[in-house]
Amino acid sequence: MESAIKIEGLTKEYLNRTTGKMVRAVDDLHLEVYRGEIFGFLGPNGAGKTTTIKMLLGLIFPTKGDAWIFGKPIGDVGVKRQIAYLPESPYFYEYLTGRQVLDFYARLFGIPASERKKKVDALLDTVGLSRDGDKTLRNYSKGMLQRIGIAQALINDPELLFMDEPTSGLDPMARIEIRDLIIRLKQQGKTVFLSSHQLLEVELICDRVSILNRGKLLKAGKLDELLPSGRVEIVAENVSDDGVIAKIRDAGGIVQRQDGRIVVQQPDDASVNRVVDIIRSANGTIRSLIPQRRTLEELFVSTIEEVEKK
Repeated sequence: MESAIKIEGLTKEYLNRTTGKMVRAVDDLHLEVYRGEIFGFLGPNGAGKTTTIKMLLGLIFPTKGDAWIFGKPIGDVGVKRQIAYLPESPYFYEYLTGRQVLDFYARLFGIPASERKKKVDALLDTVGLSRDGDKTLRNYSKGMLQRIGIAQALINDPELLFMDEPTSGLDPMARIEIRDLIIRLKQQGKTVFLSSHQLLEVELICDRVSILNRGKLLKAGKLDELLPSGRVEIVAENVSDDGVIAKIRDAGGIVQRQDGRIVVQQPDDASVNRVVDIIRSANGTIRSLIPQRRTLEELFVSTIEEVEKK
């Protein structure tokens, strides 16, 4: 697959003026992001995510290592027309209207006057601000400011979009709309590099993810590979005999009683048939049998905790 981003040994050190010691914000990072995918860039606060993004954007320079965007070195002027960045808290002049903000950035990109109005109207519609485009930003909510930030990031029709916490502080409906917008960008063939703490949303939309901590890459891969199925939940009725429950537990099942039913968490596929046979032999009724995949949140927490214990 063709690379959108390729990183080899990227490292960033800075001087901690309080301690006088050098600190590695990003430590020998190797990573590849492919064209047309939504890539989740995850990690706790202070992991080095924003520092990495700023190096890729050419806003700060790496201490060592190399990175390329669409095959060209980071900082290449020509590449900048193909990329865009949405920071966690975008800032605009609050006395401007949403329409004026987009028109201003369209001018910076040299979009001709004959195209600007059409472009601005289309972007306001894309982010759901058609009715609010003529309001000043001081009258915008947090969600509306985030939307105008996304519209501004799309003004140059970028091939690669960096998004840092795009749904931070948004209500549930706004988060769903932003999530759907990101999916539409992928459907248009664009690449999205997404840094977020909203792990459920990342799990829903990302093709691949990476987990960073203390500047080091801990895991990277497709979600199907990182989150394999294994556990199975079995819900059954008419099973109350303690002896039957004991047999299920001997087979490795974790049993809970809920409103006249039992819910069995079975750790692996191999013993599911055994538990089903135990329930049926006791004249119990199987109501559901559902494979349970490990969640991204569980993977994230276990990965970070494992490193912190060392």
